Amino acid sequence: MKAFLSLLLLGLVSLVQALSSTGNRLLVVIEEAADKSKYSSFFGDLESRGYSITYESPKSKTLSLFKHGNLAYDHLVLLPPKSKGFGPQLTPNILVDYVNNNGNVLLALTADQPIPAAVASLLLEFDVTLPPERSALVVDHINYDSNSAADKHDVLLIPAPKTLKTGVKNYFDVDGILAVPRAVGQLLGNDSPLLAPVLRAPETAYSYNPKEEEALEDVFASGSQLSLVSTFQARNSARFTILGSAEMLQDAWFNAQVKAPRAPEATSTANKAFAERLSAWTFQEIGVLKVGKVQHYLNEGKVKESTNLTVSEFPEINPIMYRIKNDVHFSIELSEYNGDRWIPFLPAAGDSLQLEFSMLSPFHRLTLEPVSPTTNSTIFSTSFTVPDQHGIFNFIVNYKRPFLSNVYEKRTVTVRHFAHDEWPRSFVISGAYPWIAGIGVTATGWLIFVAVWLYSKPDESKAKKTQ
Repeated sequence: MKAFLSLLLLGLVSLVQALSSTGNRLLVVIEEAADKSKYSSFFGDLESRGYSITYESPKSKTLSLFKHGNLAYDHLVLLPPKSKGFGPQLTPNILVDYVNNNGNVLLALTADQPIPAAVASLLLEFDVTLPPERSALVVDHINYDSNSAADKHDVLLIPAPKTLKTGVKNYFDVDGILAVPRAVGQLLGNDSPLLAPVLRAPETAYSYNPKEEEALEDVFASGSQLSLVSTFQARNSARFTILGSAEMLQDAWFNAQVKAPRAPEATSTANKAFAERLSAWTFQEIGVLKVGKVQHYLNEGKVKESTNLTVSEFPEINPIMYRIKNDVHFSIELSEYNGDRWIPFLPAAGDSLQLEFSMLSPFHRLTLEPVSPTTNSTIFSTSFTVPDQHGIFNFIVNYKRPFLSNVYEKRTVTVRHFAHDEWPRSFVISGAYPWIAGIGVTATGWLIFVAVWLYSKPDESKAKKTQ
């Protein structure tokens, strides 16, 4: 009976616990309460995944992201405001501070109303630039929905995101086509390794201001320069997602029927599945890494030759000192969160986990091979010889990839010279044989000379003449 009650309690806890690895407190900032019905499917999906959702207006006087110096909410959804901004409680400085304190943000934009200057200033903090015309939107005269945008061409039809580049995992791939209505294009800075585009505009798309009637001569950006969905992952692994089209989250576009101009028939959109994947990544349900045991030890003698060692025979784990030219073994345990549990982590094809053994600069940069998967983790390891250089060295695993939380592990050790009784004796060094032979010949010659000197008798006739 007790076992049954324990299982029942565990099941109830799992039902109310959010899938996020960082918490279930979610704040949705929406200006008009009546607009909640437009996103009912999206919010319902979040609630079914265990999130405790609080709805607030940016005009609310009780709105605050912090309580007693700590985060009041683990995650934040900002839907497009109809006023000039999000109010005094959601200024760019406060939102940046929220991200710096490990808060995750999903910011949705729309071209249906001008982008507030405060939002543009906020995105500049993340090296993301919006069009100078606050009413600009992205259009495409080739890839558009002929059912809903036959004239304006402002509802783009785009295939699901593909892998960003070789060696990067794709967490946003869905089956079907995405409808992107009235999107605001973003221009990402080239110098920031923290930015990554999720969904780029087609090559035939461009950004323009529909309020300008003059001929379009100079566009803000076009083609793949425009990012429609962008992500920013801070160094503390907090996530900030910019969704260029808030309408993608609305019920009207979840599984809507769309038709490209040259398509034979209409198809359903994959917006619902994409919204689920995008929110799951933003709220750290997927793409989250955890470090388990980090070990290094001396890999010589019996340790290197045999695996069946007793506790007393096994070397010290994580010693603080090594000697030059020691053989060392290093291992690290990594897990990946897949939405409900921790599983063994494996890098994407074409990628690898690396170890640096460095002082001021790396003396070794080695690939860590997966050698021993467990139920919820993978153990990566490698072996190497300590360089012939004494000093303070660091074992460093610095693994930073798009869409994966950052891994940075550092262990410091001292590397010393040989002790006076650890140097190899000259009689085991082949290069010393000529010198040893020279010493032997010299000593033997000296002994022979002494013996001849002591035991040789002087000539008697010469001695008498001298007298």
